[in-house]
Amino acid sequence: MNLPHRVVVTGLGQVAPHGRDVAAGFEALLAGRSAIGLHTVGEPPHATTLASAVCEGFDAAAELGRPRAATMDRVSQLSALAARSAWADAGLAAEGALTATERERACVMWGTGAGGIQTLERGYRDLFLKGRPRISPLSVVMGMNNAAASQLALLLGLGGACFTYSVACASSAVAIGEAMRRVRWGECTVALAGGGEAALPYGTVKAWQSMQVLAEADDSGSAAGVCRPFDADRRGLVLGEGAAALVLEAREHALARGARIYAELAGAGSSCDHQHLSAPDAGGQLRALQAALQDAGASPDEVAYVNAHGTATAEGDPVEIDALRRLFGARAGAVAVSATKSLHGHLMGAAGALEALVTTLAVHTGHLPPTAHLSQLDPACAGLDHVVGRGRRDTGLQLALSNSFAFGGSNQVLVFRRAEPA
Repeated sequence: MNLPHRVVVTGLGQVAPHGRDVAAGFEALLAGRSAIGLHTVGEPPHATTLASAVCEGFDAAAELGRPRAATMDRVSQLSALAARSAWADAGLAAEGALTATERERACVMWGTGAGGIQTLERGYRDLFLKGRPRISPLSVVMGMNNAAASQLALLLGLGGACFTYSVACASSAVAIGEAMRRVRWGECTVALAGGGEAALPYGTVKAWQSMQVLAEADDSGSAAGVCRPFDADRRGLVLGEGAAALVLEAREHALARGARIYAELAGAGSSCDHQHLSAPDAGGQLRALQAALQDAGASPDEVAYVNAHGTATAEGDPVEIDALRRLFGARAGAVAVSATKSLHGHLMGAAGALEALVTTLAVHTGHLPPTAHLSQLDPACAGLDHVVGRGRRDTGLQLALSNSFAFGGSNQVLVFRRAEPA
C-alpha cells in the first residue's frame, strides 16, 4: 500500500465576480468591496432583473480559440480559464514541468451543481418558444454535467481520473476533498480540483425566485449591500456565477521542483443531515466539522478562522453558527468567522472552490476577509468572533476551515494549515 503523502496547494486560478486576478480579488474582499449588482436575465417578454454577481471582462473565443469555445457552455468556458490560470500559477504550464508519466496520471476533480444548463435552456427556448425544428447537435456534449471536467482534461492534456461531483452547493468542495485523497494515497502526484457554475439563465432564476429566498435590491435600487449573512435584517441569498481552481500536489513533489506552496490541505470531512431536502441541521454539520478535523489530525482548539457557508438566509445562518458553537465550546468567542458570499454572492456548485481559494489565501497571508454589511448581529448568530466590515490581520493564523453545506443535506468541510518552511 502507498504511504500517505501530505497535500499542498501550489496553484490558484479564478474567473470570479471580482475578476480573474486572484491577488486583486482577495484584496477586494479584504477591503469589503462588493461585486454584487443588478442584472437582467432572459429575453423580452421573458426577462427578469435580480441582484446577482456575474463574471465580466473575458473573451473565451479570443483566449481559448473560437472553435474550442464554440463547443463549450459558459460554465465550461469559465472553468477552462480558471483552470488554465491555476495550472500556470503552479508553474506547470511550461514544457517539461511534468514527466509524461506524471501527466498521464494527473487527475481532474471538478464540481458543478447545474452543469451546462445554459445550453439546455437555449435548446428549450429554440424548440418551444422560437419553434425551431432542431437544436444544436452539440447540445448533449455541452450540456452534460461532466462537460467542464472533460474540457479541462482536453485543454491541459491530463490523462488521470477525470470525475465530476454534483452535490448542489457542496459540489466543488467535495471535488477538492476527493482530489486531496487521491494525491494523499499516491494515485496521482498532481491534481486539478475546483468547480464552475453559470446557472443564471431565466428558468433557473425563476425557480430560485419561487422559493422566496433571494435578496432584492434596497429602496435606492442598489444591490451592492443586500447580501447580509448573520445580520438581523438579512434579506436572503444572492446568486452568482464563476469558477475557481486549485492545483493540489504531494508536498515532496512540490518541494523537489521548487514550487511555491500556498498552504497545506490537511483534511476533509463529509456528512449527510438525513433530515430534509432543503432545511439544514446543526448535528449533521457538526459531524462534518468533526470528521474534517479528525482527518487532518487536528483539534478544534487549533482552529483560528472559519470561512462560513453563510448564505444570508434566516434558516441557514443560525444553524451553521450553532454547529460552530457546539464544535468550539467555551472558546467559540475566540474563533474568527466570516462569510465572503456577502461580497461575491453564492456561486452554488462553484462556491466551495472559490471559498477554498479565499481560505487558502487567508492562511497564506494571515489576512482574514470580512462579512460585509453586517451591522446588527442576529442574536441567534452570536457567540463567535465575527470579522465585520473590512479584513483583519492575524499573523498567528495556523489552521482554518472552509464550510460548504448543500441542499439534500450534504455537508463538506475542508481544513487548511499554514505551510511549513521547506
